[in-house]
Amino acid sequence: MDIRQKSNFDIKNFKRENIRNFSIIAHIDHGKSTLADRMLEMCETISSRKKQEQVLDKLQVERERGITVKAQTASLFYQHESETYLLNLIDTPGHVDFSYEVSRSLSACQGALLLVDAVQGVQAQTMANFYLAFENDLTIVPVINKIDMQAADPDRVAAEMNKAFDVEPGAAILISAKTGLNIEQIFPAIINQIPAPSGNEESEFKALLFDSWYDEYRGVICLIEVVDGNIKKGEKITSVHSGDTYEVLDIGLMYPDPFATDALYTGQVGYIICGMKTVKEARVGDTFHRYKKPVEALPGFKPAKSMVFAGIYPVEASEFELIRDAIEKLTLNDPSVHVEKESSAALGLGFRCGFLGLLHMEVFRQRLEQEYDANIIATSPTVPYRLVHTSGEEEIIDNPSKFPEQSKISDILEPVITATIVTPREYLGNIMKLCQERRAEQTDMTYLDENRIVVKYTMPLNEIVTDFYDKLKSLSAGYASFDYEESGYQSADLVKMNILLNGKQVDALSVIVHREKAYNIGCKLTAKLRKVIPRQMFEVAIQAAIGAKIIARETVSAMRKNVTAKCYGGDITRKRKLLEKQKKGKKKLKQIGNVEVPQEAFLTILESD
Repeated sequence: MDIRQKSNFDIKNFKRENIRNFSIIAHIDHGKSTLADRMLEMCETISSRKKQEQVLDKLQVERERGITVKAQTASLFYQHESETYLLNLIDTPGHVDFSYEVSRSLSACQGALLLVDAVQGVQAQTMANFYLAFENDLTIVPVINKIDMQAADPDRVAAEMNKAFDVEPGAAILISAKTGLNIEQIFPAIINQIPAPSGNEESEFKALLFDSWYDEYRGVICLIEVVDGNIKKGEKITSVHSGDTYEVLDIGLMYPDPFATDALYTGQVGYIICGMKTVKEARVGDTFHRYKKPVEALPGFKPAKSMVFAGIYPVEASEFELIRDAIEKLTLNDPSVHVEKESSAALGLGFRCGFLGLLHMEVFRQRLEQEYDANIIATSPTVPYRLVHTSGEEEIIDNPSKFPEQSKISDILEPVITATIVTPREYLGNIMKLCQERRAEQTDMTYLDENRIVVKYTMPLNEIVTDFYDKLKSLSAGYASFDYEESGYQSADLVKMNILLNGKQVDALSVIVHREKAYNIGCKLTAKLRKVIPRQMFEVAIQAAIGAKIIARETVSAMRKNVTAKCYGGDITRKRKLLEKQKKGKKKLKQIGNVEVPQEAFLTILESD
């Protein structure tokens, strides 16, 4: 049903009983966006003329990487048993770094489609998203996707779902989102199994703000779920969080692009534009009510907590203003990034940014380069540490260069996580060895079936923010999956390791390491830096130091110029004089010469052996 072609269309005609709000949740690459495409096509929300793959993945980085970064909403109209239903679909990300997007989306739903790949089966993020939906009391509709593939084994996957989630083996809908096979079976299941929103049409207007983004021409667009009552264009609404009042300038549904209507009613999910200037005004989890008619605030969500920090600096100091404007524009649409200014002795003025995870950081950096042509240097990622000073004061520090001297610290606490790894049995030994190397402690192990195992670990966050995920995938031939959630802080024997170039400390290359691993890491880092730092006219000493103690050293030899080439005769003392003169010149050069640190030097810290 294409509402754009109906002149008598009125959003008020959709009773609350005929509304279903649901999201699609799954592990990364199990086919969420492809399923959303097929459902949009079946309901004629997108025409075949405008058809494209992953229509809800609107960012360039999403299309290039084949992942969903931002949750997207679309309204569908479906005819079932002579009744027309309004279905609000939310396509969510699958990667662990974007679970905050998933939790926000689930708050506006009454049910969820739990999508599982018929080849890969239940994965770590499948379990994490299931429990996220379970905690929100959502009705779960199990769906097994990719049954058209040669290696598909729906019976095995159904048995896994039964063991992991207590889903009846025959309850899952078997589909192929790519070919459209059995997609029509999903709609009746949504209508019959997922309950309608439980709001009251007669109560005062109350709405939950669960997402927002910035549009260059229209300002801040807020996505809301109307919990009670209704709201019309032109009316005034007030934010419970800030107390500010706004006029509703535009209102409507996401279809999947904004489609203006006159009002939104109980249970409906849609957008409002009310003249907000920045996304900071639109605090996710806020409650809106009609002006001078206050209501009790909805529970909302915990604010996004940065887990990984990195410095972002312009390659050229003159481009600082350009980078600042680019970061400001990008954070308008990604409020979960925490940004503050900082300066580095080695890199000049820049920004310290907090991210939800390493992929979140990579996506942010890629968007800066692609969308704003920003030429940047990103430092190695760090995590927030809790320091207990000898005076008894506590402080959270996320930048190694700000660490005080060891004598002033009585204790260092590092953040720890609870990690869930799902792996085939044959790769278990390699994965357990990897986890032991990363200071992990095993807490649980269960069998999903005779071949697949779920292992749980408690491990330091610092050990996974660089290349843990890549190593896990390579050790398991790509079959293992990984998910984590934060689990507080624990005391650890950590030290700050500085990198010195010709005796000068490069603060952007400083790292926090465990004391037992410091020597090995120091040797590897100095060896790698020797390969990427270009040769100069003088010798460059690369040293790793803990305090005043040098623990590793490598040397980049000087470029050699044959100053004796012009001596074609005479006494040997003539050559010695020339060599002595060159030696003095190189010594002087070393005193005034600066060593250029290329971007590759910072990337070496990301890649540990």
